[in-house]
Amino acid sequence: MNAVLTTERTEKTIPDLLAGNSFVLTNAMVVTETECFSGSLEVKNGLIANIDSGNVSLPGAIDCESAWLMPGLVELHTDNLEKYFAPRPGVIWPASSAVVTHDAQIAASGITTVFDAISVGDIMAGSTRLEYLSIMIKALAEARKQGTQRAEHFLHLRCEVSHPEALEMFSSLVDEDALRLVSIMDHSPGQRQFVNIDKYREYYGGKHGIKGADMEKFISERIEWSRRFSDRYRKAIAEICHERSIPLASHDDATVEHVAESAYYGMSIAEFPTTLEAAQASNDLGLKVMMGAPNIVRGGSHSGNIAAAALADEGLLDILSSDYYPSSLLDGVFMLARMESNAYDLCRAIATVTAAPAASAGLVDRGTISIGKRADLLLVTERQSQPLIRSVWTRGTRVF
Repeated sequence: MNAVLTTERTEKTIPDLLAGNSFVLTNAMVVTETECFSGSLEVKNGLIANIDSGNVSLPGAIDCESAWLMPGLVELHTDNLEKYFAPRPGVIWPASSAVVTHDAQIAASGITTVFDAISVGDIMAGSTRLEYLSIMIKALAEARKQGTQRAEHFLHLRCEVSHPEALEMFSSLVDEDALRLVSIMDHSPGQRQFVNIDKYREYYGGKHGIKGADMEKFISERIEWSRRFSDRYRKAIAEICHERSIPLASHDDATVEHVAESAYYGMSIAEFPTTLEAAQASNDLGLKVMMGAPNIVRGGSHSGNIAAAALADEGLLDILSSDYYPSSLLDGVFMLARMESNAYDLCRAIATVTAAPAASAGLVDRGTISIGKRADLLLVTERQSQPLIRSVWTRGTRVF
C-alpha cells in the first residue's frame, strides 16, 4: 500500500459510522481470485486503491479482527422480489415498499449486485406474475432514480417461451435501461426440469391446488403450448438479444441436444442443467454452468434432478445463484469450500458468487479484490461453521 502505511497492528474496531467512501481496512483475511492472506486494503472514492499483505497502524484504520474480506456477492437470478409484491394469495403489497424491503434483504445477505429475475410469461395463465410484471419493473426503475437502493439492481427477464404471450411481452420490455440478462425457459411437463411428470403434478398441484382431471387437462394444455410456441419464441428472442448485445442464458437443459441448441443460439450461461450429461456438454461448449445455492444448502434438487454438489465434484460448477433464498448464496459458498471432494477451495468457491457471475454478465468493474475495481466488499466471520456478515460496502459506502 502507500509508503505512509506501517505494519504495526491497530487496536481500533469497526466503527458504527464511516466517513465518506475512503478508508483503510486492516487485519483482514483478504480473499482474491487466487489466494487468501492476512492483510490490508485501502479504498479511495469508492474504488480499491491499494492492497497489502501487512497490517497497518494509520489513525482511523479499521481493524477487521481477522474476518474474511471478500468481494460483494453478484446474484444473477433471484425471484425474491416477487414474494414481497404478493406475500400471500390475494395480497398485493405497495410497490415502493416491496422494492425497499427486497433490497434490504439482498444487502443483508451480502449481495451488492443483483439481477432481479422477472418472469415474462408463466406456466399459469392470469397469474400474479403476469398481472404485476410492469408494476415491478416500474418500481425498480423508480427506486434506482430516487437512489433508495443499497445494492445495484439490474433486470433479468425470464422468458417462459411456452406461454402464448411471451414474445409480445418481451418485445415491449427489451428496451428497459436496466436490462442486462435474458434467460429462455420452458417449464412444460415431460421435459427439462420436469421429465418426471409425477414431480410436475406434485409441484404444481401443491402450488396451485390443481387436482385430478383438472391436473390432467392442465398438463395437456401446457404440452400443447410448448409445441406451438417454444421453438419459435426461443429463436425470435435470441435474435433480438443478439441485436442488442444482451447476454443470454439457457434454463434447465437436460440433454446434449438441448445444450447444442443453446450454444447454437449463442447462450453463454447454462442455468440449472438437470443432468450431468448436460452440465458436461455445457462446459465443453463454453457455457458457464450455474446451479442453485439452495441445492447446495439443502443437499439436492427439489425436483429430483442432478445435485449441485455432484457437479462440483466433477469441477463443472461455475456460478451459484440464490434463486429463491438470498442468504443461501453465502451459506452455499462456505459449504462448497468444505466439501470432501475438495475440488473448490475458498478462493474458487467465492469466485462462483463474485468473479464468475460478474464476468458472465459483462460487469468488468467488480467481482474481484483488485486495484481499480469497485469497492463492493463483504466482511464475514464464522461461528460453528455458520458464516455471519459483519459489514457490507457498495462503492465504498457502508450499506449494512
